Amino acid sequence: MNPWVAILRRHPVVRASAAAIFLYGLAGAATSPYQSVIGIRELGLSDAEYATIALAASITNVFMAIAIGALSDRFQSYRRPLIVAAAFGILGYGTIWAAPSAIVFALATVGPLALFHATNSLLFGNVSAQTARLHADDAQIVNALMRMAISLSWVLVPGAVGLLMIGRDSMIGAYLIAALAAAACLATIVLGLAPDHPRRPLRRSETTPDAIPEGGTGTARVAPSSGRADRPVQVRLPGSVIGDMAQIFRPSLLAPVIGIALISQVLHVNGAVLPLIMTGQAGGQTGDVGFAVGMVALLEVVFMFGWTWSLRYLRVTTALGLSIAIYMGYLVGLALASDPAHIFAASLLAGIGAAGIISIPISYLLDLIQDRPGLSASLIAVNMFLGGAIGAGIFAMGTALQGYPAAAILSGIGGLAGAGLLILLERKSR
Repeated sequence: MNPWVAILRRHPVVRASAAAIFLYGLAGAATSPYQSVIGIRELGLSDAEYATIALAASITNVFMAIAIGALSDRFQSYRRPLIVAAAFGILGYGTIWAAPSAIVFALATVGPLALFHATNSLLFGNVSAQTARLHADDAQIVNALMRMAISLSWVLVPGAVGLLMIGRDSMIGAYLIAALAAAACLATIVLGLAPDHPRRPLRRSETTPDAIPEGGTGTARVAPSSGRADRPVQVRLPGSVIGDMAQIFRPSLLAPVIGIALISQVLHVNGAVLPLIMTGQAGGQTGDVGFAVGMVALLEVVFMFGWTWSLRYLRVTTALGLSIAIYMGYLVGLALASDPAHIFAASLLAGIGAAGIISIPISYLLDLIQDRPGLSASLIAVNMFLGGAIGAGIFAMGTALQGYPAAAILSGIGGLAGAGLLILLERKSR
């Protein structure tokens, strides 16, 4: 049996988590391609204000993700935090749709939506905890499946939303679609993931629930070795949550994370400049933005198989270097585009490069902190924060110098610098 199919059949938690992260991705796919257009052109934000909001949202998201990840490890509870995070997605997207204004956009993006985006790392942490005993190759497949689920949501949704919005005076309806997707994500988590702390039925000799020793889910009053066999091994952790969070900021850990963030920021900058270049200097329509994004997402799904296979023969740093080099070619094409067809052609390179940039760093980050799935998964959020922060800075710098094309080129140069940093760190560690 194909190992990809076998893993899905044998592990219900992978199926449920993949479905939930697909719906999480759908919410982002409905809004992210149009977020800069809505914020800047519809709600009246300046380029600098938009960049500031993006930076503030990234800061909020990373601290929430680290704190929730540390708490999830300490109490071995992933389902409850996921329920809370998904619920805030409904609140954030729904508020922007119901009361669109610059201040509401800023508050919802920095508040509820920043917490909602912790869903991403929490789902990876949940899967990592439940599949910790898998072979390394199988773990790579699980991570790739999760990333593919997100990419699949980007295949049709941006284009479909763009088509729905054609002829309308506002793109704000995309946020209603995202709110519905967040609601479906919440329902999948509630119905698809097993409860964190199920109670055993009372035996005849036991008359009260207090007579039953509890264990195995991290909320035990006794040693947790008596827990469910289908749950990961639970260990009471010394120290505090603050101490757990401080681990993230060790220099030896931050250096590789910064390298990954320098690579990942190209996706953040592209998300901001693509719709602006497409509907600006390239003379395209909003529907063209959705088509380009969907095209890239489809290519990502296909080429993720190839990048996962390539890791059997290539070092992670080498594969990342190749990915960003290919993506740099796309960014140059985007910067020089004067027609939508130019962007569509360059998007062929974007799909190949982005597949590696999206999928390869996940396993790399999850391996940086052993035996702490929630905390290690929060590195995904740290990477998103640093990538978003660096990307916001590059966006502001590029637009101040030579406009959106300059931002795209500067972003690619930063990505190449990140790949160089990772290769240098790897050589020093040998």
